[in-house]
Amino acid sequence: MTNYHIAMRKFQLIIMMFLVVGVAKAQRTFSVYGIGFYNLENLFDTTHDEGKNDYEFLPEGTYKWNEMKYSNKLHNMSTVLAEMGTDVLPDVGCAVIGVSEVENAHCLTDLVGQPALKARNFRFEHIEGPDQRGIDCALLYNPSLFQVTDRRLVEYSYDLPADSGKQTRGFLTVSGRLAGEDVAFIVCHWPSRRAASYYREVAGRQVRLVKDSILKANPATKVFVMGDLNDNPTNKSVYEALSAKAKAIEVAEGEMFNPWHEFLTQKGVGTLRWDGKWDLFDQIIITPNLVGKKGDKNYEQLTYWKAQIFQRDYLLQTEGKYKGNPKRTTAGGVWLNGYSDHLPVVAYFVKQQK
Repeated sequence: MTNYHIAMRKFQLIIMMFLVVGVAKAQRTFSVYGIGFYNLENLFDTTHDEGKNDYEFLPEGTYKWNEMKYSNKLHNMSTVLAEMGTDVLPDVGCAVIGVSEVENAHCLTDLVGQPALKARNFRFEHIEGPDQRGIDCALLYNPSLFQVTDRRLVEYSYDLPADSGKQTRGFLTVSGRLAGEDVAFIVCHWPSRRAASYYREVAGRQVRLVKDSILKANPATKVFVMGDLNDNPTNKSVYEALSAKAKAIEVAEGEMFNPWHEFLTQKGVGTLRWDGKWDLFDQIIITPNLVGKKGDKNYEQLTYWKAQIFQRDYLLQTEGKYKGNPKRTTAGGVWLNGYSDHLPVVAYFVKQQK
């Protein structure tokens, strides 16, 4: 048996699902794939990148960012990334994870070289973007589960003059094969809430155009829009501009399904906390061909199953004013050796085994 088949066997969690058909029960087995997203909150190395405003994260900068802090940050981030998806897939975790707030390819090389990720042979896709601080999006993946065929960075435009100084992060688009099917991941980090809603609405419309162009080229492609959108599922940029709807049965042609809507509106949980209130900026949004027409499941193709906000006790503050908040790397000028101000998210997809 080849290493590839061994890896596939370890990854495939066999789920026995009993579906009622009339009065009879039909037994089917499924393979499960975890897809995740995590805002790494300022994964910077300790050297200056020419043309980037990364001075805070230098040894002499505001954060006194040195090799010890960088090494701990890499260890902490790789620990979380390796554990994402293991509640369902204990041996392999996620097949694909989008990340944001990473400085460069050097940081990503160091990250996938950490023992927790190296053991799974994780690789990454990254294209240096125009963000003034130097933070980008990237895609991490297990190459035995996801095979890359194409990648590109679609640069974000505010619809303002080129000399406006408003350059920001682009949309990293990575296409490939997952579960024997054509898929595409659009990894985003939309403009901060320090900017008006308009700028995130522009981002939503532009991502929708990117998604539409992928589907025009190949309508069978399963598209995942993932990222830190800096808006909730209920906000205009997501619900209207991107047209990401709360219920699969409501999704019309050209729209998307957003499974995170009910987490915020019904369960009152999120991925980051401000003044004691949860927001859910980190989302994985999918095209209708991943949920079936009007929500009808077709498990012979890759199909949405369920989603989770990934949480561990170590990811949260356990005492003080910010008890219950995500435990950051640094807060109030004090290095906490924490993780991120965001919690990760994971969505699970199943496909019937033949």
